[in-house]
Amino acid sequence: MLSIIICTYNRDKYIYNVLESLAQNDYPADCYEIVLVNNNSTDETPLECSRFQTAFPQVNFRYFIETSQGLSYARNRGIEESMGDILVYVDDDALVNREYLSAYADFFEKHSEIDAAGGPIIPKYEVEKPRWMSHFTEQLVTGAKDLGSNMREFPKNDYPGGGNAGYRKSVFDKIGLFNVELGRKGDSLIGAEEKDIFDKMVNLGMRFYYLPKAILYHIIPAKKLSMEYFDRLTYSIGKSERMRTLHVGKSKYYKRLVAEAIKWAASIVLCFCYTMAFSPVKGGKLLRFRRNVTKGLTGH
Repeated sequence: MLSIIICTYNRDKYIYNVLESLAQNDYPADCYEIVLVNNNSTDETPLECSRFQTAFPQVNFRYFIETSQGLSYARNRGIEESMGDILVYVDDDALVNREYLSAYADFFEKHSEIDAAGGPIIPKYEVEKPRWMSHFTEQLVTGAKDLGSNMREFPKNDYPGGGNAGYRKSVFDKIGLFNVELGRKGDSLIGAEEKDIFDKMVNLGMRFYYLPKAILYHIIPAKKLSMEYFDRLTYSIGKSERMRTLHVGKSKYYKRLVAEAIKWAASIVLCFCYTMAFSPVKGGKLLRFRRNVTKGLTGH
């Protein structure tokens, strides 16, 4: 059975829509459950969840409140409460396609040797996409991910996006739960809890695949396109990497610093290319991103 885990914090504007998109899938309602973990929301999330239960009584919808603040606490609560052997995390500010659930179910049924999977994440902008948004900054700001139309193993150093990822429940028996020091807490933008999980999986030889038919549309509001949010997010990416790698060991952190230097060289080249292509605003934003990440990574 599939357990669809949704961890939410103050997203009453979006939560009903993502639940509805799951309920309208082409997959039998008795073959999955939705486990919603409310991480201390102060808005109308409980009312929206009740509205969903009334509208779709055929769906096995289970609602929990996790009082320890933090996305990793909520993710771990979802694991503990889930009854399925396949766990699929879905973002609370998203929509999924009609074949979403069957894509995950079919894959894990046919590929018993694979431990995890993830599908495309397509940004759905509430306002016009800004001119400064490039392919690279879009991945960072929106979580966009698209590896094409064919099912394939994720390339080295790439992994499913946290808001559209499925795991065998047994994975967490082998590697442990999400690190509660990582992941967003309230309005904090600290992350890297998914990267931490997938790094542990790689170290144990576990494999994960890209599923092109399991599509998630990530809704991007105007506030996520502001300069203030961009600076906070990109600084937090660096800080998260500092926390994650130092937790593993100093050698891991030093390797990440070397990688950051290489990323700087690549960013400068890309900035030059964007400038030559008459898109200097894209190149400038890329360098601003790199500067903020480095500041967070080095603790400045």
